[in-house]
Amino acid sequence: MMIRRGIHPSDLAQIEIILASSGLFHDYEIAIAVEIGKEVLSKGEESGYTFLFLEEKENTPLGFAVFGPVPCTHKRFDLYWIGVHKMYQRKGYGKKLLKACESLIQESEGEIIYIETSSRKDYLPTQEFYLKNGYHLETIIHDFYEDGDGKYIFSKRI
Repeated sequence: MMIRRGIHPSDLAQIEIILASSGLFHDYEIAIAVEIGKEVLSKGEESGYTFLFLEEKENTPLGFAVFGPVPCTHKRFDLYWIGVHKMYQRKGYGKKLLKACESLIQESEGEIIYIETSSRKDYLPTQEFYLKNGYHLETIIHDFYEDGDGKYIFSKRI
């Protein structure tokens, strides 16, 4: 497995496939991830987003992550997306992507990483993943996405 930094036009379809495979995301959420990819293809580093892809020696990506600095903050970063195709989950690939993001954020002098996710029960494995990797639950905003679906915000000082 290797981690590739940057995005290629062919990755846009893979982003959609990876996120759809999880069964967790709405179509409009997947569309936003693809739009972020298009923005990076158009603007490059100026977009404020960095993509990483996990792949087997230049093959189809099995997972990806997107992070960037939080505007109007000092050394704070958001991890916007991290996803591994359902067929490849629970093999340590998500952790590999997460650690690669943390390493690059540290190289950029980042100090704190924030991650937002849903409070829905089907997101419990996602929540546990962040806790197992040293993140703590910073806050909960109840009924954020819709009634009964709050926002969990995790953070980690690196």
